[in-house]
Amino acid sequence: MAKPLNGIRVLDMGTFITGPACGMLLADLGAEVIKVEMPETGDPFRAFKGDLYSPHYQTYNRNKKSITLNTKASEEDRKALDELVATADVFIQNFRPGVAERLFVDAARLQNINPRLIYVDISGFGNDGPWKDRPAFDTVSQAASGFLRLLVNPGNPRVVGPAIGDAVTGFYAAYGVLAALYEREKSGKGRRVETSMFEAMAHFNLDDFTHYLSADEVMGPWSRPHVSQSYVFECADGGWIALHMSSPPKFWENLAEAVGQPDMLAQPEFESRPARIANYENVVKFLAPIFAGQPRAHWEERLTSLEVPHSAVYSSKEVLEGDLAKHHQLEISGEGQRGTFRTIRNPIRFDGEVESSVTPPPELGQHNEEILGRKP
Repeated sequence: MAKPLNGIRVLDMGTFITGPACGMLLADLGAEVIKVEMPETGDPFRAFKGDLYSPHYQTYNRNKKSITLNTKASEEDRKALDELVATADVFIQNFRPGVAERLFVDAARLQNINPRLIYVDISGFGNDGPWKDRPAFDTVSQAASGFLRLLVNPGNPRVVGPAIGDAVTGFYAAYGVLAALYEREKSGKGRRVETSMFEAMAHFNLDDFTHYLSADEVMGPWSRPHVSQSYVFECADGGWIALHMSSPPKFWENLAEAVGQPDMLAQPEFESRPARIANYENVVKFLAPIFAGQPRAHWEERLTSLEVPHSAVYSSKEVLEGDLAKHHQLEISGEGQRGTFRTIRNPIRFDGEVESSVTPPPELGQHNEEILGRKP
């Protein structure tokens, strides 16, 4: 597969998710990403569950190399990092404001060494402002940006889902890096690329803000599902099926046929899109017992044959064992010191090609000898 960032060297001093996610995205596109970690402990996510190689760590650190340096305590290690900075194109960190300076890896110092360096600075709430010193994690950023409110069931408030705020921030940071690399081709100078989890999630939550700013509408957890006419129903075998029925009308006509209710759309709560939106709960009450009467496989076959927009609500295991994932070669693997590493490929295709190989996440200090001339 094409590697458009081949020849780009990235120093990734990120920890947990936001910084490492940014580095992984660049590595997937062919950049040489060197993960710079603390000796003995490394990225805190390494030990979150397991022996410095947890699933959390593995998720965002494939296709990288690992070296260990303590730039705060060792002048020798600072010198080694400075030598790498002089050869690097990108440096990534996601420390709280002030930490980079204490580690001698702040933008001013590193860009003085290498003016072409693109310095990525990811924070929780920005490097200035009233919240700059607050600790930030995924749930906090989701809540502060207004996004979490759209996910939480008001009747049973619980945090749900994966670390969306962390991952999204990493994506936005990589997006900024690509723009800065392009600009540098013309200007010859690096940039300081900054984003925060708060700003990234606020932008990701753009639809919510647009409704407020353009129509003075404050959205809630049911706003989009009601308008888009999205539903999840439990089937007889306990499996779930999801439908998205926003348009056109033929989908509702086909659904009426699929569930064996040809006169359904003549009922007041079904007769028009505004009626279905206004009577969302009544629509659910009507359809839920019908879906509960047959197993999921029955509904998958029935809805597919009538072209009703739907999918079974699959688990990760079911996705990977399904025909769709196999057709698109979603799972890739590579051999490492711990055997076979399996993951999900980068979703981007270049000229029709998909990524078919991966380098497993590195052991702590695995590349010390190669890069630093030291033993791990």
